[in-house]
Amino acid sequence: MTTLPPALHLTTVDAENRVRIEISGNLDYDNADLLLDEATAQLSARPQLTDLHLHCAGIGTVDSMGLSILLMIGRRTDAAGVRLHLEDRPEKLDRLLHVTGTLEYFTVTSPTGAAMSHEESAPPVVAKEARAARPTGPDNST
Repeated sequence: MTTLPPALHLTTVDAENRVRIEISGNLDYDNADLLLDEATAQLSARPQLTDLHLHCAGIGTVDSMGLSILLMIGRRTDAAGVRLHLEDRPEKLDRLLHVTGTLEYFTVTSPTGAAMSHEESAPPVVAKEARAARPTGPDNST
């Protein structure tokens, strides 16, 4: 017997200038575009929108398509001047964002220069240790 992965369920809750989309199920190749469609529809229909909250606690599997959709939503919210909040991220989503180097994409820098998460309650992202770059060009060490 083949078991099918949980379908993606989205619940949208809106306020005057905020929208919260609660995500439940797998954010993968088969259905991640549903989240993109919903986020895009909310951005298009609400020009006064200031914040888009994606409640991620119910997310199951996230594959490369799911990650791509999150990045696309980030680009669209940036273009619209809307703050994107990835709230209640499960550990596996944080790990995926960290391993792929995209966690920093979902963070902002405060006016003081300190890295801050889009979420008010999340701890700041710690910058990685700087490493000296390998020189480019011809090798002159003879």
